[in-house]
Amino acid sequence: MRICLGLGAEEKMTIEIAKIKPEHDVAVAEVVRLVLTEYGANKPGFAWDDPQLDHLSKTYADENSQYLVVIQDGVVMGGGGIGPLEGGDSHVCELQKMYFLPQIRGTGFGTALLGTLLGFAREQGYRHCYLETLLSMSAANGLYNKTGFKVLDKPMGNTGHGSCDTWYLLVL
Repeated sequence: MRICLGLGAEEKMTIEIAKIKPEHDVAVAEVVRLVLTEYGANKPGFAWDDPQLDHLSKTYADENSQYLVVIQDGVVMGGGGIGPLEGGDSHVCELQKMYFLPQIRGTGFGTALLGTLLGFAREQGYRHCYLETLLSMSAANGLYNKTGFKVLDKPMGNTGHGSCDTWYLLVL
């Protein structure tokens, strides 16, 4: 899927959103680690420490999961995934590892990617979508609030991300 959004009077950015492939794995892991480092989350208790981070194409090969990458001019600029919530009810999915490089934040591509992922979640029969993040990721929190996610008092499931400080749930 190709998306073109206007950034200014004459400036446009075209980005491709595609299912992750093995050739994207290294670049996606690098993006995730760069963003986590930016927010001081480059340590255990965050996605930084996830054993599957270096081979997400394999992790999201299951029919109930999907990871999409955001590519500009052949360069992976970010991505995000949907998968079952580990240790949660079967009708609850989790928005996972949705991170973007600073160059494309605030351009509308996060909204487009999130909409596509939530559409997939609905098609799979999930009834709720959970996510966990950091309060300091203000742009991401703004997107989640705008999309209709509601803040939770405590985490759900058993994700291994015990250092996250903000949790959301969306009724699909």
